Amino acid sequence: MIHKGSEVEKLAVSDSYKNWKKWGPYLAERQWGTVREDYSEHGDAWEFVSHEKARSNAYRWGEEGIGGFCDSREILCLAPAFWNGKDTILKERLFGLTNNQGNHGEDVKELYFHQVSSPTHSYCKYLYKYPQKKFPYADLVSKNQNRNREQEEYELLDTDCFKKNRYFDCFIEYAKADVDDILMKITVINRGKKKAEIHVLPHLWFRNFWKHNKRFTRPNMKSISDNCVQSRSVRNGRYYFYHENGEQLFCENETNNKRIYNFLNETDYVKDGINDYVVNGKPTINPEKNGSKLAIWYKFKLKAGEEKVIKVRLSKNKLQEPWTDFDAIFEQRIKECDEFYNDIIKKDIPKEHQAIAKSAFSGLLWTKQFYYNDVFKWLFGGPGETTPNRSNPRNYSWQHLTNRHVISMPDKWEYPWYAAWDLAFHMASFVEIDPFFAKEQLLLVLQESYMHPNGQIPAYEWNFSDVNPPVHSWAVWTVYEKDKKLKGTGDTYFLEKAFQKLLINFTWWVNQKDKSGTDLFEGGFLGLDNIGVFDRNHMPQGITRMQQADATSWMAMFTLNMLRMSLELAKTNKTYEESAAKFFRHFLNIAWAMHHIGKKDISLWDDEDNFYYDVVEMSSGATERLRVRSLVGVIPMFAVEIINKDLFEELKEFRVRANEIIRTRPDLASLISNLDKTNEDGDYLFSIMRAFRLEHLLKRLLDEDEFLSDYGIRSLSKYHEKHPYVFQHQGHHQIQYESGESRSNMFGGNSNWRGPIWMPINYMIIQSLRKYYKYYGPEYVYEFPTGSSNKLNLQEIANELSKRLIKLFEKNETGKFQYHADDPNNLFSKEEHFKNQHLFYEFFDGDHGKGLGASHQTGWTALIANLILDLEQFDNIKNK
Repeated sequence: MIHKGSEVEKLAVSDSYKNWKKWGPYLAERQWGTVREDYSEHGDAWEFVSHEKARSNAYRWGEEGIGGFCDSREILCLAPAFWNGKDTILKERLFGLTNNQGNHGEDVKELYFHQVSSPTHSYCKYLYKYPQKKFPYADLVSKNQNRNREQEEYELLDTDCFKKNRYFDCFIEYAKADVDDILMKITVINRGKKKAEIHVLPHLWFRNFWKHNKRFTRPNMKSISDNCVQSRSVRNGRYYFYHENGEQLFCENETNNKRIYNFLNETDYVKDGINDYVVNGKPTINPEKNGSKLAIWYKFKLKAGEEKVIKVRLSKNKLQEPWTDFDAIFEQRIKECDEFYNDIIKKDIPKEHQAIAKSAFSGLLWTKQFYYNDVFKWLFGGPGETTPNRSNPRNYSWQHLTNRHVISMPDKWEYPWYAAWDLAFHMASFVEIDPFFAKEQLLLVLQESYMHPNGQIPAYEWNFSDVNPPVHSWAVWTVYEKDKKLKGTGDTYFLEKAFQKLLINFTWWVNQKDKSGTDLFEGGFLGLDNIGVFDRNHMPQGITRMQQADATSWMAMFTLNMLRMSLELAKTNKTYEESAAKFFRHFLNIAWAMHHIGKKDISLWDDEDNFYYDVVEMSSGATERLRVRSLVGVIPMFAVEIINKDLFEELKEFRVRANEIIRTRPDLASLISNLDKTNEDGDYLFSIMRAFRLEHLLKRLLDEDEFLSDYGIRSLSKYHEKHPYVFQHQGHHQIQYESGESRSNMFGGNSNWRGPIWMPINYMIIQSLRKYYKYYGPEYVYEFPTGSSNKLNLQEIANELSKRLIKLFEKNETGKFQYHADDPNNLFSKEEHFKNQHLFYEFFDGDHGKGLGASHQTGWTALIANLILDLEQFDNIKNK
């Protein structure tokens, strides 16, 4: 029987983790090398559990796999492994370089694509490309270690692995017959011209939750027939794993102590037993056919172009005929998935853009991960365990943090841990396809087991105390507005719940990052790695403080978001009018402070350059602007909100309080835009930037010799390519424009904001321009590009910027995706089985658009889908 119900109906089911989202692609793509698994004395996370050790080490906090599935508590895991008959190990996990091995930091060295996923994961498809030759592990390490930061990375496609198409396409697909009935199909195709050997091993295993929790006994799987294995656990009961043919191989998900630590194993058949049996022929599997880890071994020799399909099924139910409806279920779930995206992505959008958006949303869905981290237990051990030996315990002040949820990750290999500000951007895309998940995630990191008792939102596991830009409020308001537009009514319960926690976070910012009480904020590097002339977390001696244009502007935006939420909540609860007045005053104070620093009343705005800069204060009392033209000076654009006069008239208490503030401190109100008048639609503009400042900022922003690239807005002005900025103080500090990978290792090997294009900041720029347009209307026009005499209004400029960003994912005149324009072998333009596969890079070369950094960063690069949907909405709007 095929369970009925469209994807939309499945999404509407309450308590989804006990229903249609109970199973999903929640396995990490890398658990090794993470902080969670690091029990070394000196915090060498990359080395403690390396790729080489991973096959033998039973993890403490999670699991990993290639295109894997698991339940929402990661009790039982399902993923394939492959072997080409030549490698010295099974391909159970993706390989990549550690931060120390790569000349530009850590980087996955595999070819895989998150092809499709519906929001409930009722249908998912993943493509892994596996070489037929011996995988070049050592070559990838040695070549990259011998390259410096001036050189490009040595990639898998630079080896000869894929020459003459000598590889297998391994498609991994899932379909759900019901909540606890998971179908897995693996299709392996020989893309080469000669016969080749391939071994396919679907794995089923339990995460090792019993070793560190005495409440649980070790679960067990046992063979009950030649084609069925039964799993049993006190945590999830019984499941039946059906397979067609193949050899059943069993071992335990327990560490091979003998191999790693050279002392006796606790069990006979340890984690790498299946690997050693298949690859080396050792007697390392349990002949009694039971254990906590299972693989079904299939062996094929495929002719050129030949394909083989392996089917397995994991079900709570004991099925008499597991294969009768197998293909029909896949057909139905694929149809439902297509129907869902056809409804979300309208048909009048160009087909090429439809494919980009669907791929982006699917990649975002594939990048969900079960994330488990209990800092107290990590620091001190669980009940009855010895306290780990750590010389400098990481995250010591975060002992309250206990995370055990499915969370949206930036990149499940490169960044298999959540990052607070990344997640906020993810939700701007998630709300388009799954508003419930978007709201759930935003509330999740505000919970008491995440947020610090002092109000700080955790940054990421390498250092939860790092400071990310305060964009959570922006995400909450964005998700609320989009959800309200979709459903017709606003989810005020969500909004109020988030608002109350954001109040605590706002207070933390005011108390911790404005310690002098001047309404000017500091936040260190604030996620903008390498964008400064020196590390803003560790300033040169003699500088007492820095007034950050970006930190202060982010806080102005935070204040406006809270003001807007207060006004929305005040419609049904008048108590919030007082909150609105509070944040109105905060906003005015911040706007005033940005232009009155210290005794000399220095402004962050430079009247000579017409740009915002950071200001440093010396121990001598002197101040100096750091004249770096970067995103730091663009972020003040984001502090903008449009509020209609009808709302002011409805909320009398707020109007009285706001008018009193303006009456008593007109000097505050004069600094921000047009609070004394509305436009013809009755809209007030709340903004740090008056029309004059906006106009002059746009001159630089839209100048192709400065920020404007053919593919979006650069993070550092190209002006600094020929004119590096130098700051002489306690040494020589310099910053220079670099279009691609950074030559500076200020924040480690993979950090770079010195020129490339980053999708989230571009998205914020475009959204801000649309807000300014709402107020100023079509009559306000600006040169685009600067110096071209071509005049456009702000809506049209936002559209043109969107088109430039979308061009990154379009094919250029040579037939290549622009982000792969340097593809030397033309694989992504000419090779049939490569040319329609999209990757979503972390950032893009500021001059040429080449994709750089993490290659599966659908976290925030999925915003390209938002731009495509928005462009369809705004591009054809006729000016009134």
